[in-house]
Amino acid sequence: MAGNPDFNAILSTTLQNYQPQLVDNIFTARVLLEHLNSRGRVVVEEGGTSIVEPLVYAPNDTVGSYSGYDAIDLTPQEGISAAEYQWKQMAASIAISGIEEAKNRGTEAIIKLLNAKVMQAEESIKESLNDMLFASSSPANNGKDFQGIGFLIGTTGTIGGIDASTNSWWQSYVDSSAGALTAAQMTTAYNTAARGNDVPDLVVTTLTLFGKYESLLTPQVRYQDVTKANLGFQNLMFKQTPVVFDVSCPSGEMFFMNSKYLKLVGMNGHWFNTTEFQKGTVAGVDARYALIMAFGELTISNRARQAKLTAKTA
Repeated sequence: MAGNPDFNAILSTTLQNYQPQLVDNIFTARVLLEHLNSRGRVVVEEGGTSIVEPLVYAPNDTVGSYSGYDAIDLTPQEGISAAEYQWKQMAASIAISGIEEAKNRGTEAIIKLLNAKVMQAEESIKESLNDMLFASSSPANNGKDFQGIGFLIGTTGTIGGIDASTNSWWQSYVDSSAGALTAAQMTTAYNTAARGNDVPDLVVTTLTLFGKYESLLTPQVRYQDVTKANLGFQNLMFKQTPVVFDVSCPSGEMFFMNSKYLKLVGMNGHWFNTTEFQKGTVAGVDARYALIMAFGELTISNRARQAKLTAKTA
């Protein structure tokens, strides 16, 4: 098999055929990724120099009643702006060394080895992307990481080129008082982020705080979201919204997310796409390499419709 000139083609075709399943697996294995995807908030766009999200931060003041020939207010509307986000890049490499190739002679054996390597890369992508999307501080790795909900949901920072310190409408509700989690704190956060029927559609927290919330419920009341439960995600309802937990959620935090204003944007042609295998990509290394690559970013278009609790204990 080592001398087969079609070796790269066999590996590349197998990897490319698996790519749709790879994407599906990534967006069904973690509750935040699954929620964004199921709500249509994972969007693949054509590209551009940046990702631009239109914002509406003030009402149209020309709206009003009139009678007959009354003049209608034609004042130009303010209150529309845009947040601008830069594309981020992430990648995973898949390598098959010369000795691995020699030990796995034959098409069936080498494809079996490739499948194991892809599964390893897939699991690592899930963990890495999920960790990024829960980050509370500015993107790590010198700003190269994707933004996290803990960074986007807050009262400070310059997000999408807009400084929250000088634009109060670009701030979320945050309760950072230290102490045990209470139902009253959750109610305040939820209600502050809501406007009419435009409410948080997911509450995500740690396993510890999920257990604390469960202990606050009346023993006979254990409602859950059936869809999330069927996907394997434990949950309990708060008002009309499922409460879930994730191991990547920062300690002591609880997020009240309205996914209508969150979007995980990918670039068309570069959204967990795979490259062909090449021999000797790295000089002097006896191996074949392929890459899984993704260009994108997590964006937000309304911080005021989000809320979070921090420094909470059980």
